Amino acid sequence: MTKNIGLYIIFIFFVVNCVGQPNCNIYKWEGDTLCYNACLEAIKAIEFEQGSKESQIHFDKAIELCPTFAYAYFEKAVPYLKRGNFVTWKKLIDKAVELSPAEYLGYRGWCRYQFLRDYEGAIKDIEKLDSLVNYDIGYSINGDYHLNIAKALCYKVLGQKKRAIEIIEQQFSSDNYSPSLYDYLHLGVLKLETDDYNGAITALKKEIEINDYLAETYYYLALAYKKLSEKVEYDKNLLKAKEYYTNGKKRTDPYTEPMDKIYLTDIEDEMKNGW
Repeated sequence: MTKNIGLYIIFIFFVVNCVGQPNCNIYKWEGDTLCYNACLEAIKAIEFEQGSKESQIHFDKAIELCPTFAYAYFEKAVPYLKRGNFVTWKKLIDKAVELSPAEYLGYRGWCRYQFLRDYEGAIKDIEKLDSLVNYDIGYSINGDYHLNIAKALCYKVLGQKKRAIEIIEQQFSSDNYSPSLYDYLHLGVLKLETDDYNGAITALKKEIEINDYLAETYYYLALAYKKLSEKVEYDKNLLKAKEYYTNGKKRTDPYTEPMDKIYLTDIEDEMKNGW
């Protein structure tokens, strides 16, 4: 568990640094005074509360000085996304992607998945990014998912569950890849949904080894054992799911509902009517 938490922290560090403060000196060294000054305006902007009038004014100044400064479009877009103004967010982030596709395609793809539920668009962005770079395409903005896992989840929602399983298992076999905190949960649910109950149990048990903090894992384990008519294991895991859920060990997200999340009513209904 300690190893995987450490890897998770590395993922977060990687993501933060991918979208962190720009190095204005790059423009200075290139002799681009306008974009250098635009970068300085962006630095001023992030000193204010995100989405505040002061912050957005500085980003506007940055864009006015250097219309090709992708970072300013990206940062200006973020508050609109968080506030649910997807139209304005999309206009700004599209410009950032146009100017710097390798840097912002992954971000836009993830947001299309998480916020817009635009699964086809998310797949398109992630695959486009993969075609542009010769290095690992990286993780979601929150660090929870490798972008290939996010792509797999998109295929799941689009009804291509076997394709989703293939993508996840292919990612698992990639060099130097360590499964993230929810990878085996989603794989287990996919196996359950495609009638591979033993495969589901194997995956969900691996999820427990990596991240034993989710009621969802035990709930889906119970459902898999139910399909195999193993009532003792079914009852045990369902009780564990309720215990975990009531102790706050469950999937949460500050903005959207995570995939494969459950509610207490799901567990209680299963206890009442399941067997």
